[in-house]
Amino acid sequence: MEKEKNKKTSSLNVLAIAGLKPYQKKIDEKYMNHDQILHFHKILKTWKNQLKNEINHTLLYMQEKATNFPDPIDRATQEEEFSLELRNRDRSRKLIKKIEITLKKIQEKKFGYCNSCGIEIGIRRLEARPTANLCIDCKTLAEIREKQMTG
Repeated sequence: MEKEKNKKTSSLNVLAIAGLKPYQKKIDEKYMNHDQILHFHKILKTWKNQLKNEINHTLLYMQEKATNFPDPIDRATQEEEFSLELRNRDRSRKLIKKIEITLKKIQEKKFGYCNSCGIEIGIRRLEARPTANLCIDCKTLAEIREKQMTG
């Protein structure tokens, strides 16, 4: 139940980034039609721009706040804070790369289909995780395999 609630919250967060409402599928609508592609393109571009802005903001913040404290504890605290920020920005850079790969898939008209089995990933799953490249069944199998490998 908690995991499902987190997925819904995650979906709302991604859509909120782009200022969009969930896509309302029409009856007998073709999967990954022009409207759906535009919807996801807008989400991905807005998300990418927001991440880039956060990265730039972090760099400016660190330059502005960098101080050579005489107290070693204060210096260590600042270094730890900066280290955490840099780790978060590194995650953001990796996510930007995933977003760019997904935008390329949109251009190549390969977006929305599972890389493993080729079936539709689904609108709701893509809204929750726009960079998803596996359907829920293939992702579940991949996670089971990963769990078995790591023990």
